[in-house]
Amino acid sequence: MKVTIIGAGNVGATAANVIASQKIASQVVLLDIKEGVAEGKALDIMQTATTLGFNTVVTGVTNDYAQTAESDVVVITSGIPRKPGMTREELIGINASIVKGVSENVLKYSPNAVIVMVSNPMDTMTYLALKATGLPKNRIIGMGGALDSSRFKTYLSLALNKPANDIHGMVIGGHGDTTMIPLARLASYNGVPVTNFLAKEKLEKVVADTMVGGATLTKLLGTSAWYAPGASIGYLVDSILNDQKKIIPCSVLLEGEYDQKDICLGVPCIIGKNGWEEIVDVNLNDEEKALFAKSATLVRDVNNTL
Repeated sequence: MKVTIIGAGNVGATAANVIASQKIASQVVLLDIKEGVAEGKALDIMQTATTLGFNTVVTGVTNDYAQTAESDVVVITSGIPRKPGMTREELIGINASIVKGVSENVLKYSPNAVIVMVSNPMDTMTYLALKATGLPKNRIIGMGGALDSSRFKTYLSLALNKPANDIHGMVIGGHGDTTMIPLARLASYNGVPVTNFLAKEKLEKVVADTMVGGATLTKLLGTSAWYAPGASIGYLVDSILNDQKKIIPCSVLLEGEYDQKDICLGVPCIIGKNGWEEIVDVNLNDEEKALFAKSATLVRDVNNTL
């Protein structure tokens, strides 16, 4: 099984390392436009194989899409961050051009690939890739919900002082500080609602911390996070390649589900070898429905800018 990752920055390289070290795929191609970067990071990862005990072959290439041929999954992380003085419209325009070009190039060589979108603004870039490529809707997946949910579960674990892997919860809606919706009502500690353990004020703080989770890390690091995003990519790719049928919140095209149409937004999906295979309805209450509708409006504003 072969995975291509477009963009060898911190997120892309970390994803390649996770996929290789956890033996998720037999081959990983890391592609970047900057000469030597992908090659160097791929070689660095390969030099951990004997100590970590994996046989995945990681190859780095500079803008050579022919090397990505016959990939089962293509992960797109490429794009630029917003720079001082740059308008939102300029950022969206530049990243849209990058994502559109990358999508077309990878499909020349891997026409049957499932595309995982990571580039920001992620929901809008997922929508763009879907419209630009004409691929079946199940083969375009935005990764953001997997990452946001991992942050939500981490904050719940810290608040509860309980093991992170015993915590279950999900975040739906757009992948942004003002658009994501941590579903506190449905979160649980080994099947028991977290509302049994956390006071309302503490739970509200967990939700608030989750919503600014990315911004908090950017403020601390001076740049975007990469360990959790890279791990979330690996988690999603694993469910696709190994047909695990995990329920993972992902940004996908809605055609009436959750009362929304012609928009890509984060909802719980069953993820398997065909990409996203089913949208799961978690029966939102009236308050959650209102938040989801608001999230959709905000994401549509960005789509309209595009």
